[in-house]
Amino acid sequence: VEQRILQILQAITMSTDTGVSLPSYEEDQGSKLIQKAKEAPFVPVGIAGFAAIVAYGLYKLKGRGNTKMSIHLIHMRAAAQAFVIGAMTVGIGYSMYQEFWAKPKT
Repeated sequence: VEQRILQILQAITMSTDTGVSLPSYEEDQGSKLIQKAKEAPFVPVGIAGFAAIVAYGLYKLKGRGNTKMSIHLIHMRAAAQAFVIGAMTVGIGYSMYQEFWAKPKT
């Protein structure tokens, strides 16, 4: 009986080793970002523009004059969002161009 149980356990452990490997988690975030940037080139442009507008808004925070802080922050947020929406629109237009007009029809 004990030998039969050992045989069953060995068969179970052998059957689970199918040679199929799970996706590795060795891929770091930098390579994922580079891969996504190749697929959609305007995403990094939108991120960089957003960061630049936020940095500019923080730089201009001291010299805002009589403008209230909340109004200044609203203007900077609206500018950053407009840049990101613009980059997304250009990216969608570019991908539509690649999909429908740049490919020769077969």
